[in-house]
Amino acid sequence: MAQKVIHYPEYWGGKKLAHPFVPPEQGKFSRSVVVGNLIFVSGCQGANDETMKVETDDFREQMMIALNKVKRAMEEAGSSMNNVIKTLILMKDTNHYPIMRRTELEFYQKNAPFLVENPPASTIMGVNLGKPEYLIEIEVVGVISRE
Repeated sequence: MAQKVIHYPEYWGGKKLAHPFVPPEQGKFSRSVVVGNLIFVSGCQGANDETMKVETDDFREQMMIALNKVKRAMEEAGSSMNNVIKTLILMKDTNHYPIMRRTELEFYQKNAPFLVENPPASTIMGVNLGKPEYLIEIEVVGVISRE
């Protein structure tokens, strides 16, 4: 049986994220995609969605921006942060790992209390990100409902 696929487009500066409005290297076209009960959230980084610029070089601040984008995408798809089941966290510098875990826990305590005791599966990688000023990017797989 075929599953319905729903795309939630990404907007930067009020414009749908697609070339020619943004550079080709920023070619993310959907904030999230829902297939059946699954939600796939595109990589969220610490750039301001209105200015398309990274406005802080603080790792924790960039991570909070990225987590809030994930939260918005989950809610837009009809779910919540409590329904995140898998994270992929890409970091420019893995020395930020302890800050990442503390920030993640703080965010979950406030926005996804279920995940404090039942954390999602998680993969963390040190990589070169799309722009030199990006310090972190977070991708998520979630579900609309855990039932």
